[in-house]
Amino acid sequence: MTDSQPRQSLTEVQSLAQFVDRASLEMLSDTALEQLKIRVLDTIGVAIGALDAQPLKEIRSLIQDLDAGHGATLIGGGHASPDHAAFFNSALSRYLDFMDAYLAKGETNHPSDNMGAVLAAAEHADASGADFLTAFAVAYQIHARLSDVAPVRDLGFDHTTQGAFAAGAAAAKALGLNAEQIANAAAMAGTANVALRVTRTGDLSHWKGLAYPHVSKEGVFDALLAARGITGPAEVFEGNKGFKALAGDFEIDWSAEDLEKVTDTIIKKHNAEIHSQSALDAAQAIRRQEGFRAEAISGVELTTFDVAYSIIGGGEEGDKRTIRTKEEADHSLPWMVAVVLLDGELNPEQYDPDRITAEDVQDLMHKVTITPSDEFSDRFPDHMCADLVVTLDDGTQLHASTEDYEGFTTNPLDWEGARRKFDALVSPFAEAEQRDEIAELVHDLENHRIRELTEVLARIPQTRS
Repeated sequence: MTDSQPRQSLTEVQSLAQFVDRASLEMLSDTALEQLKIRVLDTIGVAIGALDAQPLKEIRSLIQDLDAGHGATLIGGGHASPDHAAFFNSALSRYLDFMDAYLAKGETNHPSDNMGAVLAAAEHADASGADFLTAFAVAYQIHARLSDVAPVRDLGFDHTTQGAFAAGAAAAKALGLNAEQIANAAAMAGTANVALRVTRTGDLSHWKGLAYPHVSKEGVFDALLAARGITGPAEVFEGNKGFKALAGDFEIDWSAEDLEKVTDTIIKKHNAEIHSQSALDAAQAIRRQEGFRAEAISGVELTTFDVAYSIIGGGEEGDKRTIRTKEEADHSLPWMVAVVLLDGELNPEQYDPDRITAEDVQDLMHKVTITPSDEFSDRFPDHMCADLVVTLDDGTQLHASTEDYEGFTTNPLDWEGARRKFDALVSPFAEAEQRDEIAELVHDLENHRIRELTEVLARIPQTRS
């Protein structure tokens, strides 16, 4: 090219790739780095907690049948190709529905879903812990920023759609690819993984928990393709019938982006869909009030924000009072409020099949009335408001109101709190010494190789002791 010839401008995915290429651990503030490590520990904990779930046993068996046993580590032991390891480990971290979340005004996603892809790619490349953390932070930034400016839920598409760009780009970063290859990986993953929102509406299937593991798998595979010179659509965003034809026009100046979005994500306190968290805190507060008797409840009135009502409260995404499976239960606000009023908590134990269909929780669920509030909706996502009134059979009314919970942006989880949740989930599978080893590695991960972590995770038993 001569000086007289115009210099070709970068496409939008190429600009994104340049941001990913220049990203480094030094771009994270101390607060963001600590919060990122908390999310690594949290994601590992919820993954280990799902090791003995029957769907995960079936997926492990399938992967063992498909693979020759090499490439990347499976949590709980065994090896598989990097893309299959990404699928399995992402499925583990997603299955309990106990992971973190990012709340945009028109979209909710779970950036920790990307860890399976980043972990597999980083191990395949023999990357450092610092390389892994950087790539994971990249996934948070891309996933959250695209959800800010290009929500697709109301158009009938799933939040995994934006996540595909994050998974492809972050996996490519973890593999150590260059900017051109990163752009191709993100373009291929983003083009091929436009997903339907029916994943999370109506009668929920296993796919609710496997949709993002599929994206993780494809993100790693597309990054491996890009490493071999395979190209993707350079105008995936702005081109004819590209992503903007779906999501509408938007702008992100990737040259101005940092890696701080992880501090805007939230971590679940209760093993439940993210928009239920403050309502479940309110239910616990009512249980602590004088005169409360679960067997005497005659009615429950919950006022919440429109997104919670629409997704889990019986609004536009379907009735939430026909509850037979875990997938249906953890996306039913009436069922979740009922079980917390009865049991005082909502943890993996409450999803035992017999507890899901037990007569007391099924009966109480049908006494729960949920109403959206314009005021609460206007305050979302900066606040997660819930107002709960429980009426007893003698006419007594008990009331609790909340707008956040421990783990929300206004009350972020610290390392001690993250460790409590981790130990509660992992203790059935690992003794204190092994739990300490994992936690200490994660907290100092930038000074270790990623294989040191995967080797420890491989030694976790697949069944509870």
